[in-house]
Amino acid sequence: MKVLLVDDNRLMLEGLQNLLEAHDIEVAGLASDGRQAIDLARKLEPDVILMDIRMPGCDGLKVTRLIKAEMPEAKIIILTTSTEDDDLFEAIKSGASGYLIKSMDTEELIEALDQVRQGTPPFSPGLAAKLLNEFARTGHPQQPVSPRPSAETEKPASGDILNSRQIEVLQMVADGLSYKEVGTKLHLSPRTIKYHMAEIMNRLHLENRAQVLAYAGQMGWTSHKPNN
Repeated sequence: MKVLLVDDNRLMLEGLQNLLEAHDIEVAGLASDGRQAIDLARKLEPDVILMDIRMPGCDGLKVTRLIKAEMPEAKIIILTTSTEDDDLFEAIKSGASGYLIKSMDTEELIEALDQVRQGTPPFSPGLAAKLLNEFARTGHPQQPVSPRPSAETEKPASGDILNSRQIEVLQMVADGLSYKEVGTKLHLSPRTIKYHMAEIMNRLHLENRAQVLAYAGQMGWTSHKPNN
């Protein structure tokens, strides 16, 4: 995995670089502003871009939109101190594949990058529930893909698409639990939970975790209710 780090704090950049390289993750480049991030994304074609939001000149959300417009396959993960709902929602609308808070520990960050490697967009604990709440209130900014109907029925029941274990995993993830927390509750490893989530996305024919959460809300598989 090649990672491009984007942050206007040089100390943060160097600290992240040292941390990732200590875990055998290649840091392809460092960018301290939006324009540099776009140039390096073009040149280096990284597997993942860890993007800060608050940067002078061109903030991370605008940079995300510009990179995704030019390189739709780019995987951009927001890594920020901001827990503002507006930043979270705008990041997903801009094309970010995940949203992480800088207060997370090293193990959580490495686990999040492993999720990206496995094709599952990562969110810090609690943020998935916020997204789900917003989707339930206003609808997903990009309409979720509906599960494809089976040959026998026009719209199969949820139990015909997912097995009971997968529904159980999806309910817990939709309620904001991390993979590690879900694994602890179900006495399974985090890697097994990741496998279940990948299977859920495949069976529902959904493209990303945000769409999975929206689908869970539509099916009533969460204890979170939309705000009035």
